[in-house]
Amino acid sequence: MSDVVALDGWEHIYSGKIRDLYVPAGTSVQEADRVLVVASDKISAYDFVLDSQIPDKGKILTQLSLWWFGQLSSVPNHVLSTDVPDAVAGRAMVCANLEMFPIECIARGYLTGSGLAEYRTSGTVTGLPLPTGLVDGSRLEPAIFTPSAKAEVGEHDENITFEQTIDRVGEIVAEELRELTLKVYSTAERIARDRGIILADTKVEFGRDRATGRITLGDEVLTPDSSRFWDGATYAPGKSQDSFDKQFVRDWLTSPASGWDKNSGEKPPVLPEEIIEKTRSRYVEAYERLTGRTFSV
Repeated sequence: MSDVVALDGWEHIYSGKIRDLYVPAGTSVQEADRVLVVASDKISAYDFVLDSQIPDKGKILTQLSLWWFGQLSSVPNHVLSTDVPDAVAGRAMVCANLEMFPIECIARGYLTGSGLAEYRTSGTVTGLPLPTGLVDGSRLEPAIFTPSAKAEVGEHDENITFEQTIDRVGEIVAEELRELTLKVYSTAERIARDRGIILADTKVEFGRDRATGRITLGDEVLTPDSSRFWDGATYAPGKSQDSFDKQFVRDWLTSPASGWDKNSGEKPPVLPEEIIEKTRSRYVEAYERLTGRTFSV
């Protein structure tokens, strides 16, 4: 789904990279007590929303998020209901309208991606010193909190230190965000490991509940879009890992086959059907292995 859908009783207010937000008709975003969060089949990589879409991706992300919210019962979350308009059934949630913090809360239990790039340059990740001798895929014990500052759609998120997080949200909130993020990660890491999947890292977002003032988990949680899931059976430090997330798309985009230079500033090319199909199958496998359920449209 690429176009915004008109929904009776709801008014569209915002489109992100992957999700569209609606508020009850006749209300503003400031006064609405709830929002309708609708996940599309779009996919983003390297801060671009690709022209290609992954069939059923919005439903997979939504259903997996709902399952994870259920596993994380000790962490308050924003879901109020799954009673949504038929046109968006399966890929939408009615959620509390949180005041979101301008922080991407990232927990890393393994060294890879942008964290690995920084480590190779300075021996740190978001300013946190790490032991020498680590390689791609090394486990970090304990897991670390590596926040970034949210950017506008189309811009790059900026990795920041914990001290810079305090500057943005205050010390008390920053410490609670770190504690909650690592709690989400540690709980999910154990659950995933029991199912033969390694949760390398994950990004979560929090906001303040306007009614209770409580810091609350929002957006999506622990999906192949927001997390790195690796196959535990083939995991080994020092190599690129077999994954169940959109790293597969990133790898194709940066391969000679795509002909695209991620530093060119140009939009990535359309994905071949083979890559679209394999990406969908990885998302479905992640859902089914984690939840123990069969994904059905």
